Parts: sequence; C-alpha cells; structure tokens
Amino acid sequence: MLSDKSFTPRSDEELQKSMVGELKPHDAPINLTEYDPSWPDLFEREAKRIYSVLGNKALQIEHVGSTSVPGLCAKPIIDILLVVSDSADEEAYVPALEAAGYTLWIREPDWYEHRLFKGPDTDINLHVFSYGAPEIDKMLRFRDWLRSNEADRKIYEEVKRGLANKKWRYVQHYADAKTSIVQEIMERANGNNT
Repeated sequence: MLSDKSFTPRSDEELQKSMVGELKPHDAPINLTEYDPSWPDLFEREAKRIYSVLGNKALQIEHVGSTSVPGLCAKPIIDILLVVSDSADEEAYVPALEAAGYTLWIREPDWYEHRLFKGPDTDINLHVFSYGAPEIDKMLRFRDWLRSNEADRKIYEEVKRGLANKKWRYVQHYADAKTSIVQEIMERANGNNT
C-alpha cells in the first residue's frame, strides 16, 4: 500500500491561483463520518435542482466521491459531477447556477477546465467538466470499482482515516495526499496490476 511520504503540498500561491474567493486555512484534522444512507437522497435532490436550472445544458449528473460508495466513510460533503458541453464557457451555465444559489469556488483552466461550486443549502462540491474530459471516466470508474471491490474499499478507507487524523493547513492538501492510493487502486481497476 502506498503512503503520503512522497507527497509535497501545493503552496498557498498555487492554491490561491485557482480559488475564485479567498483561500482560507483549515489548520485541523479532517472530519470523516461513517457512511450515511441519506447521502444518495441528498444527491438526488441536488441533481433534480441542477437539471431544473440548466435543462439540457446538463449533459450528465453523477454522484461521485466517497459519499457515493455505500459503506465507505467520508467527509459529509456530497460530490457531484456535472458534465456540460464546454466548462470554459462559463456564460453558458454559471449565471444560471449562481441565480439558483450555487457559488463558484474554484476555477482550474489547467486541469481540464474544471470548475467547482458550493451549494445553496446542502454541503456539496459540484465538479464541472467538459464533455469528453478524461477525468469524467476516471471519477466514474473509481466510484464503480470501490462499490464492487470490498478489498480496495477497505484499503482506501484505511489510508483516508490515517491521513484524516493529521492536521492539514488546507483540505486540498488532504485530497492531494490521497493521490498515490487512488492511482494504485485505479491501476487494479484498469487491470494493470504492476
């Protein structure tokens, strides 16, 4: 099992570069909770709201991340994947989402034109990618693999719990520290056991 020993956190400047607002330190461990069976319902409610706001501009909406995997502990934040034609074309979808109470939080043009919104009344991370972005398939394959592979789900949970107990300057540093275990699991999911 890989660890975070080779992990180098991104600098304040690197993180602030992608933030739409002010970068705020976390300076604490990460709060993980046991799986909550209400998470899929919270996702469904948000998906309906997003579809009602964007209509056919929302090409795909999926529940992703740890809250989408039954039995897996998670930060109690619903991760949602929204696929649009072109996530860089903010005029096509950002005003409608903002009018519905969503807040643009992160803009990452160098990472598949990723955008991230926070929700109006539910703690969510709404990840927006363009149709065909490789990250879409990766997120869905990782979710589906963890749903069906108990051994890797347990390994992932063990690493998450170990990392969560550390004090993190930013939540993004915790997320970045999981990269090596995610890559290891994805290699198995892709059938590349090396």
